[in-house]
Amino acid sequence: MGFLLLEGGSEFGGRMRDPDVRALELAGGFNSPLRIVPAAASPDRNHVHAGGFGVRWFESLGATDVASLPLIDKASANDEAIAKSLREAKLIYLLGGFTHYLGQTLKDSLAWKACVEAFENGAVIAGSSAGAMVMCEFYYDPYEGKIHEGLNLVNNSLVLPHHNTFGKNWAPSLLKQIPHVTLLGIDEQTGMLNDGDNGMWNVYGAGDVTLYREDRVESYEAGKTFSV
Repeated sequence: MGFLLLEGGSEFGGRMRDPDVRALELAGGFNSPLRIVPAAASPDRNHVHAGGFGVRWFESLGATDVASLPLIDKASANDEAIAKSLREAKLIYLLGGFTHYLGQTLKDSLAWKACVEAFENGAVIAGSSAGAMVMCEFYYDPYEGKIHEGLNLVNNSLVLPHHNTFGKNWAPSLLKQIPHVTLLGIDEQTGMLNDGDNGMWNVYGAGDVTLYREDRVESYEAGKTFSV
């Protein structure tokens, strides 16, 4: 298996260098193929700009083989060439944006099956905000106010992105609706990466990761390790 990187938002700048460089190292180095999935930015037609921004960011870190794929809807998610590119990637990055659109676009698609295959072969799967949310067993769609089943790379969990700004405000309601699910509150410019011993999660970046589970609230700053 590979590694998972969940980021809280405000990616591609500042202290996001810390988790992103670590992800590149785990992916095999700066020459490893890195593919960006911009689908979550497609509903407001921001996918080209957002994908290009991601490419420039990772190139500024030293990555040499970076591309934003034209994966923007269900049809392109089932494109064989796009799936092949994801299957061969060593780092796959899911951009933020519209969470439910991203979840529905990837669900049961060739592209997502290729991502899982790459992960099983050692690749790093990363996501920021909406990208991190859909990677868990459940995600919350703030536009609908509903909880949906996610892609389940991290079971029994739900991400609260932008936790230090607005994400924390979702916690009270969600704790009542899904009391036995661990809520992962991830601050902006902060990431959690399961590169510790025995799959433990490490915190990287500017802020904290806050866990809500059962009746406990636990916060971890950069350099701290925890289990989910």
